[in-house]
Amino acid sequence: MTMSNGKRRQPSLAQLRAFAAVAEHLHFRDAAAAIGMSQPALSGAVSALEETLGVTLLERTTRKVLLSPAGERLAVRARAVLEAVGALLEEAEAVRAPFTGVLRLGVIPTVAPYLLPAVLRLVHERYPHLDLQVHEEQTASLLDGLNSGRLDLLLLAVPLGVPGVVELPLFDEDFVLVTPPDHWLGGREGIPREALKELNLLLLDEGHCLRDQALDICREAGREDAPVTTTAAGLSTLVQLVAGGLGCTLLPRTALELETARSSRLLTGYFAEPAPTRRVAFAMRAGAARAAEYEELAEALREALRALPVRVLEEAD
Repeated sequence: MTMSNGKRRQPSLAQLRAFAAVAEHLHFRDAAAAIGMSQPALSGAVSALEETLGVTLLERTTRKVLLSPAGERLAVRARAVLEAVGALLEEAEAVRAPFTGVLRLGVIPTVAPYLLPAVLRLVHERYPHLDLQVHEEQTASLLDGLNSGRLDLLLLAVPLGVPGVVELPLFDEDFVLVTPPDHWLGGREGIPREALKELNLLLLDEGHCLRDQALDICREAGREDAPVTTTAAGLSTLVQLVAGGLGCTLLPRTALELETARSSRLLTGYFAEPAPTRRVAFAMRAGAARAAEYEELAEALREALRALPVRVLEEAD
């Protein structure tokens, strides 16, 4: 369809955003809620886009919404356009002034309670004009959010081994063994890793990277079976299960003080060197417009974390 001046009509960003939301949710009400638009406005925007493009994008029935073959192809293009516009706005915001505007930080649950106080204090004191928004999610969800542009920066355990994601290492920390008070390893130092082969080890639910790390440590110790009898959704519950005598668990050192303070019926055992460890880092998209800011933030956070029981890393480590 052409206009009187001979130029092709252009779809608006609002139309593309509405269509992309419908393509994702395949439901007008859910799509409208997701982008903060009324349902009639959303439906009108998609219809206007169909008229502008001269193609039918959706197959509408009384029960559900389906993408037409053309809609399937053009939904990919619409998402690419919206991502490119988002990158343009991000670039413009970064050029205007560093450490201003919104920074959407994603954090895994086994890091958030123990590091966020230091992160929030640092941002409040050094970057007062930065609007930090925190999202606590598991690793897979965080990476999906980073790749889609929903999140800007992640704070999580690495290595990730994900193409297009750059890691900014912050620190390494040891794991310790938390046991009931009557356990034979309770309070001991120099525990050999091989001791893990015989333990009733309690783990987090599937999806937590800390669960995978604990299983890797067990495999390195020579344990082939997955020691799963009882699991928990969070470290606080896991520690309470230990206090109740159901088994032992592995905790990262940053979580130890907060979690073991909840019960007097716990003892902590320390592994022989080299102890099992995890590495925590920032992760950002390769080529992120605000990469220099994220690197500066990482360096500032390394300094702020030196008081914690961790081994702070330099960027090249």
